Amino acid sequence: MSTQSPRSPQAGKPSTSQATPGQPNGKGSWQRGRWMLLLVAIICAAPIAVSYFTYYVIRPTGGTTSYGTLVEPQRPIPDSLTVTGEDGKPIKFATLRGHWLMISVDNSACDKACVTKLYFMRQIRAAQGPERERVVEVWLRTDAGNVADVIQKAYPDTDMMIADPAQVSAWLPTDSGTKVTDHIYLVDPNGNLMMRFPKDPNPGKIKGDLTKLLKWSRIG
Repeated sequence: MSTQSPRSPQAGKPSTSQATPGQPNGKGSWQRGRWMLLLVAIICAAPIAVSYFTYYVIRPTGGTTSYGTLVEPQRPIPDSLTVTGEDGKPIKFATLRGHWLMISVDNSACDKACVTKLYFMRQIRAAQGPERERVVEVWLRTDAGNVADVIQKAYPDTDMMIADPAQVSAWLPTDSGTKVTDHIYLVDPNGNLMMRFPKDPNPGKIKGDLTKLLKWSRIG
């Protein structure tokens, strides 16, 4: 008389380890899904973060590097940085958050190199077309001297503010062998110092960097 082994209670039932249709198949897929959700959340919530990611990680221009030097780690506008506006009233520099800031630093006498930077910033901003309203030109003056009338008339859209040179130098980094007055700086709308452009810069290349950042920060 033959005997049969008792049938397992699970026989004929699908294995619980198999994924059901429409669900991730296994731990790896679940982890990938979690990372995708995190990326979507970042894209939706932080357009400025997207511009950083696109510009420095994806590099859609074929792997070419930016002209400006990325400032790392981030240097937010110091809460202690107070400047004197053109109306003579002190304000927190951080109140300028919400715009892209192109910053030049010089004394009020403004020599040829100073005027050249102001001219470059004006032209770079103008070249952005409708997007130029998102950009503010800032001249941080390191003393309370008078600014020549010809400069004031030539650059009416530039915010000319008096700042403590020690505070400014502590915040804005320089290249080896250069001074803070040699550079043009770029601050993002979150108030983080983003880029430093070289001494005697190529304005066309600065314009290219800014155009891309304005475009990509519209994402989201």
